[in-house]
Amino acid sequence: MSDSPDIIRLPGLIDVHVHLRDPGQTQKEDFTTGTSAALAGGFTTVVDMPNNAESITTIERLQNKRTIAQSKTVSNIGFHYGSLGDNLDSFAEAAKYSVGLKLYLNNTTGGYLLDAAHLKKIYATWPKEKVVLLHVEEDVIDIAIESMEGLQRPVHICHMPSKEILEKIIKAKRAGLPITCGVCPHHLFLTSDDVDELGVYGKMLPSLKTHADQEYLWEHLDDIDIFESDHAPHTHEEKEAGAHGVPGLETTLPLLLTAEKQGKITRQQIIEKCHINPAKIFNIPKNEETYVEVSMEDYVITNENLHTKCGWSPFVGQIVTGKVIKTVIDGVTHFENNTVVAKPGSGKVIPD
Repeated sequence: MSDSPDIIRLPGLIDVHVHLRDPGQTQKEDFTTGTSAALAGGFTTVVDMPNNAESITTIERLQNKRTIAQSKTVSNIGFHYGSLGDNLDSFAEAAKYSVGLKLYLNNTTGGYLLDAAHLKKIYATWPKEKVVLLHVEEDVIDIAIESMEGLQRPVHICHMPSKEILEKIIKAKRAGLPITCGVCPHHLFLTSDDVDELGVYGKMLPSLKTHADQEYLWEHLDDIDIFESDHAPHTHEEKEAGAHGVPGLETTLPLLLTAEKQGKITRQQIIEKCHINPAKIFNIPKNEETYVEVSMEDYVITNENLHTKCGWSPFVGQIVTGKVIKTVIDGVTHFENNTVVAKPGSGKVIPD
């Protein structure tokens, strides 16, 4: 009888919430290193956020970002557009080249903060076939939901961290509002108690919450539509200087498969929230020849084996189950045996 670990096959995972920092802050990450990390984590499509050093709030910047990505990515990639409420006349054209529109109602990396008074007009102007994504924390979740009423437009609440916010989203769903939400692995697997040990490497936005909040998220997984990493790489120097955010593309799947082994989640829930639902909500193409093979072995997360340029993880030292051994896109192997075999520029930019 063989002692070799089982090999499982999953459809190519989709992460609609990453920050690859290109262009403008490539000391942290760039399209090649970020999409390499995606492949190593089993993600075949990622969608990048607009809060670059120069915010993606014009057609020219969006097209420039897409052009740069076309020569550098090794996985498929899409982009969210951004707004501070002063570029509504560009929405119709921007939507043709974007996956969604990302708005920040709380301060975050880049100081990219929207006045909530503009929210209802933005909701009404952005094309309804494309989702509006929100960074909203406890103090602004009410206005985010109230502004949806009467518009019947899809809104997605990103990196939802707490019982308070999820309770309000559940209530809005039951009232018939077209609202979805995502949760990050760091909010599922870390709490505010971990900050003492992690120090600056446990600083993120939204911040880590209590055990009670975390337990509520696990108990209500069926009310959470997707998992999203909020992959936010910073250099060690930037973290020491107070930067918020943690990388997550390479640790999301093994953390979830470890939770499956512990009986906290099912394989089908992982597939639904990392593949089926992201594709459906954000209209991302799927392909049966795009898949990932995972060895169900136990191993220790180390900084040395990461492909992200920032080179660290808040989960370093943890024993997890599930190592990606092959990532295939459209029938072509892009990653195998911890090595990216695809050339930069081999990934698709969506929508094409």
